[in-house]
Amino acid sequence: MSEGPQYGPNKALSHDPPDERDLKLNELLLAELKSQKNFESAEEGKKRADVLRKLHALTKQLVQVVGKAKKLPAAILDEAGGRVFTYGSYSLGVYGPGSDIDTLVVAPKHVSRDDFFQYFPDLLRKAVPAEEITELVAVQEASVPIIKIELSGISIDLIFCSLQVASVPPTLSLKSNDLLRGLNETDLRCINGTRVTDKILDSVPQSKPFRLALRAIKLWAQRRAIYGNVVGFPGGVAYAMMVAKICQLYPKAAAPKIVGRFFWLMAQWHWPQPLRLAAREDAPLQLREWDPETSFHDRKHLMPIITPAYPSMNSTHNIGPSTFQVIKKELRRGQQITDAICGAGPQTWKDLFQKHTFFTEDYKHYLSVVSASSSKSAQQAWSGLCLARLRRLIIGIEELQGSVELAHPFNKGFDRVHEYTTDEEKDKILQGNLNYQVKETQTTDIAADVTAKADADVSFKDAAASTAEGTPAATNDSGDGTNGAATPETTDAGKQRIYTTTYYVGIGLKPEAKSLDISYAIQAYKNIVTSSDLHDQSVHSIRVIHARNYDLPADVFAEGELRPTRVKKQKPAAKRTVSAAGLDSKQETANGAKRPRSSNGATTNGTAPVAKGVAT
Repeated sequence: MSEGPQYGPNKALSHDPPDERDLKLNELLLAELKSQKNFESAEEGKKRADVLRKLHALTKQLVQVVGKAKKLPAAILDEAGGRVFTYGSYSLGVYGPGSDIDTLVVAPKHVSRDDFFQYFPDLLRKAVPAEEITELVAVQEASVPIIKIELSGISIDLIFCSLQVASVPPTLSLKSNDLLRGLNETDLRCINGTRVTDKILDSVPQSKPFRLALRAIKLWAQRRAIYGNVVGFPGGVAYAMMVAKICQLYPKAAAPKIVGRFFWLMAQWHWPQPLRLAAREDAPLQLREWDPETSFHDRKHLMPIITPAYPSMNSTHNIGPSTFQVIKKELRRGQQITDAICGAGPQTWKDLFQKHTFFTEDYKHYLSVVSASSSKSAQQAWSGLCLARLRRLIIGIEELQGSVELAHPFNKGFDRVHEYTTDEEKDKILQGNLNYQVKETQTTDIAADVTAKADADVSFKDAAASTAEGTPAATNDSGDGTNGAATPETTDAGKQRIYTTTYYVGIGLKPEAKSLDISYAIQAYKNIVTSSDLHDQSVHSIRVIHARNYDLPADVFAEGELRPTRVKKQKPAAKRTVSAAGLDSKQETANGAKRPRSSNGATTNGTAPVAKGVAT
């Protein structure tokens, strides 16, 4: 190994530059990423830059408007400034077509978060033609308060931080720890994204191979459905830190070498040994950091990837036993493929990016978590809450330690729109029936879902032009007891409309399992979401339904994929059964409660099938 400078807390494993084979693989990787449409056009890039310039001008205007309202002297306002920072994929330089721009508005101390939510939406509406704003949703009552905007076709997640300084000049950097003085926990969470992104970029020896390798790893993770912090997989920041770690250990390597070493090292990493890009700082501020020696909760983390900016945090604290198993399996698969690619084997980069087999091959049993609302604006908040709490369902199943080997959440939600005329039709829809669907299903990238990312109990303070169809916007001051939910929608034909978002969980049974009873975990999850102040029984619904792989709806399969089929057995031995106590089925009591039934109709003790088709 040749000697050279050290990057990060560990010595480099190799300082060797790329050879001819590496350069050829680099060309092939770049060509494959382009064929996968992983890069945005120059025209779209210019549009993003134009949108950011508008937001920067609006931020400076916000600082002036608030200052004048608070009667600050002109001399102070002349220097007050205000600035927009980006973080995440856009700042890292790995964004693609349709990517959001994660954006931080930074203002001086005279502008509060309440001022931001009060003034900024109106300033935006006045400055931009109405047809350019296709979404404007504010989520103020959350751990990371956020305004989600779609401006000129660009999705923007806008968060805010007020620094304890008199001015925010255009040259301001957020790298200094001194800027954290006087900030509350919310401000610290908001400013953390930009500071972490800056530290990641500063930690890599070469930015070009880092970015190309990160594009490849992100595409792999998205195609394999293991991308999304909300449901227990690494998010974009965690993957960026893992790739940056490989760059530190191989500082002169080309992108293909970094990708190959990524799988090799991450597959054999001695988790829960933490992955760090930088040594822990001795900062003067008394802020809580990730520390397994002093925190029982931190000691329980399975795959800690620690942010390099003070205060250091674990970016992967949501990873649980089930998702950890899935991640390790996919890392081993990635290692096998990249070993073959780098070793001149028969496989290619295209093989690495093959789509997941979550619905087609992986499981025989699934849970469908169907959240529903009577209006689109109400569903935005409700589905976000149900998603943000989905990990509680996964944890509950894991803690039962019964017949379930793992509970694997899929990393996208399925948004559907339905119309009905009778209560019977409505109930079928809430049970997952798609016979009354009226619009094409859309998938929600829950890795970036605003309400889930911002956390759970949200209330919409402002929402304008939320849909092209003119759906009434959700507000928090309706006074009708519906937590701001819009009026139920009725079509011109007199039909009622209902919106659903379904999240799927694959259930892997232990080989010796004869029955499946997860009723306690399901009921606990439903209790958590329905006990929220957001829940309104007349507007919202949540159902958890068991399905066999051959009963999954057609729209979860891509064109050309083979759907699982039911295998007919002549004389099965001992029948595996599913207890549906806590699961929603069509067999209900008169008052709506669900009860398991035996084959002859008698109530059972929770080990026999509840209805036809539920037995395994």
